[in-house]
Amino acid sequence: MNRSCRGKLFVLSGPSGAGKGTLRKKVFETVQDIRFSISCTTRPPRQGEKDGVDYRFISEEAFLSLLREDKFLEHAEVHGHYYGTLRDDVEQALLSGLDMVLEIDVQGAFQIREKMPESILVFVSPPSLEELERRLRERGTESGEDLRIRLQNARLEMMKSGDYDYVIVNDDAERASVELKSIITGFRPFREERK
Repeated sequence: MNRSCRGKLFVLSGPSGAGKGTLRKKVFETVQDIRFSISCTTRPPRQGEKDGVDYRFISEEAFLSLLREDKFLEHAEVHGHYYGTLRDDVEQALLSGLDMVLEIDVQGAFQIREKMPESILVFVSPPSLEELERRLRERGTESGEDLRIRLQNARLEMMKSGDYDYVIVNDDAERASVELKSIITGFRPFREERK
């Protein structure tokens, strides 16, 4: 759809295991004219993740080269790996009138807010730290020290949720995805969405 106005930038953050990706995927099934920014990362893919779909998996050397060239809108080091959003990806989508969703950590969200104050920040929170720990253990991608670090970081991230425009408690994925959809579509009430 060719729109004459610039798209909106939505930034989704929250602890690892809060369900950001699940909510985003549910919303993308019914919301039109929206794109997901695929971040670059130096971490290895998790089982089922695909390069160019979930992330752009690149070497640390390639990441640092892009960083030196100022190609990132935001970047961060999280759990010993680099993550970053390419500036051109975001600008091209917004200029063509598409809304863009970034799924990034808290430090990256505040970098975006500084560079693009018109961005809309949405924090996805687990119902409790106990539930978050259960989800992470169930996911089976971290254990021991990694799990402890993720839970410690989650506490710190949740303390920053008050600095976001919206907070969604993901206690039920269906309900929370409807809430996220209403936030996004609330910024463009003139468009009809698929049921």
